[in-house]
Amino acid sequence: MNYLWGGMIIIAVIYGALTGNLDAVTDQALSSAKEAVSLCITMAGAMAFWVGIMRIAEKAGMVNRAASALAPLLGFLFPTVPKDSFARRYIATNMVANFLGLGWAATPAGLSAMKELKRLEETEGRATSAMCDFLIINISSLQLIPVNIIAYRSQYGSVSPAAIVGPAILATTVSTLAAVVFIKIRQGCARWFLKE
Repeated sequence: MNYLWGGMIIIAVIYGALTGNLDAVTDQALSSAKEAVSLCITMAGAMAFWVGIMRIAEKAGMVNRAASALAPLLGFLFPTVPKDSFARRYIATNMVANFLGLGWAATPAGLSAMKELKRLEETEGRATSAMCDFLIINISSLQLIPVNIIAYRSQYGSVSPAAIVGPAILATTVSTLAAVVFIKIRQGCARWFLKE
């Protein structure tokens, strides 16, 4: 990816120099850098707010209650992961954070879940079945509040930044259902091949 971005920058500078537009390339580079810093500040504010909300929910025991409520769903999606494992708690925390649109808060829990899932099946150099299933669920992630998109829309002057909530819920519901169907088909195929 670094080579791709580096190559695009080099091509843009060479093209700008050859067409006599090097000043425009320089101006746009500086303008984009300024816009990137402004966007980072906006996103940092949104991130601090929602990660703080997540921390309060965790301290109040709401995350543990949500994890308990998710136990049947986790048993359905991850039948090979023991009920009392830390992996299930981290998966539940990740799912709750993603549901609330808190990708920043979901990432540490997701990484911890992956470490625990790897420890449960001790495989060298390859992902376990449960790790793949978790990754699929994490990527599809049903979201109630798409915080990132709302922050982007607000930063770029949208009249109604939260208007994206309805379509986002619909889109992430469809993607999550597709992920669950895929996981169950894959698990069924794996069991069938193991019997053979």
